[in-house]
Amino acid sequence: MAEQKKAWDTAYEWKVVTLLGLGFGLVGLDRWIIAPMAPSIIKDLNLSIQDFGNIIGILGVCWGVFAIVMGGVSDKIGYRKVLIPAIVLFSLLSGLSGYAVGFLSLLTIRSIMGFTEGSFCPTSFAATADASEPKRRGLNQGLQQSTFALFGLGFGPIIATQLLQVVPSWRWVFFIVAIPGFILAILMFFVIRDPAHITAPKQNAAPSGSWLEIFKSRNIVLCMAALLCAMTGVFVLGAMLPNYLTDYLHLTVPQEGIVMSGLGFGGFFGQFGIPGLSDIFGRKLMAVASFIGAGIMLRVFIAAGPSMAPLFILMFIVSFFCLGLIALITGPIATESAPLGLVSSAIGMVVGIGEIFGGGVAPSLAGTFAKHYGIQSILYLALTGIACGVIVCLFLKETAPRKIRTQAGKSMAAESVAS
Repeated sequence: MAEQKKAWDTAYEWKVVTLLGLGFGLVGLDRWIIAPMAPSIIKDLNLSIQDFGNIIGILGVCWGVFAIVMGGVSDKIGYRKVLIPAIVLFSLLSGLSGYAVGFLSLLTIRSIMGFTEGSFCPTSFAATADASEPKRRGLNQGLQQSTFALFGLGFGPIIATQLLQVVPSWRWVFFIVAIPGFILAILMFFVIRDPAHITAPKQNAAPSGSWLEIFKSRNIVLCMAALLCAMTGVFVLGAMLPNYLTDYLHLTVPQEGIVMSGLGFGGFFGQFGIPGLSDIFGRKLMAVASFIGAGIMLRVFIAAGPSMAPLFILMFIVSFFCLGLIALITGPIATESAPLGLVSSAIGMVVGIGEIFGGGVAPSLAGTFAKHYGIQSILYLALTGIACGVIVCLFLKETAPRKIRTQAGKSMAAESVAS
């Protein structure tokens, strides 16, 4: 991305961060509003817990496929042609979820919804980076990503469980949460610009290589595996924890909503905190430490009884680490490890692989575990993913500029002493 020498358009920058942050928040809300309503939907549509896991999982798989595809496409056709249709379509499909009459119809709607949300994800990350002044690029990407956790996993369970107390059925919840997306699409139509290499290709053509070069970067390959592990931890919990809380611990639906909101609020702060701390202490150290922290807290959660406050606090901390890891892996580590001209494609590939397996296959597998081994078994699946993440991150190469400069300075000093 070429750095501009003219005065930076700060007003446009913050409009983009605000709109795309709200947009990604709606992606999270539309994706995860279904989970807190699981007991009601399962009962009404006569589903099994495995059916529900598959419904959650198919969206993740489809999201992952289109994140891979659209990460490169948006660089060629521009952001507007991807972002605006995507937000209109995923909002429409979220509303249509309320018309589902059974397993097949809900599975179909959510799978198509995954295509549209997967298209929005890497394109919005690239558009935010393009609009941001370089010194604020990391902060802005963190702000945008954090709304996914805040809206989808923080406010989402509260909105869903409280609306269920006042609307006729869970179907009305889908209708209501679809409305803001259409309003946001109109605002984006008047604000979002395409990147310079689209609007003036001859003057700003950017070099790019084959997407196969992505796999030559060891860190990018490790990022795919690490993201899979982090997503297995947090997305299995996001999909299946409501049933664990109500069926196994026998919490009420409003209590379940409060505990589940810990996932969102913890993740919101983690997506600032973990990448920010990695600027100081290094990407690798924070990645390893965060996986260890998440594993310890989840193990404590497994042993906790049916007390709402401790469960909320523990889930807050688990999500702080897990969703902070997702921001760290898909943000600075993937960006700093990507080949020249392939940043968007690298992010799309990392997000795509992580989503297909961690966001798609893992929740579906959790449904199978819950059916055959009891709902409590899903916690051990999440814990296994987190434990594997510790091992993967031990092999990362450090990419934090501050740490690299420090290491280079020490190396030069050592060479000077030796000579």
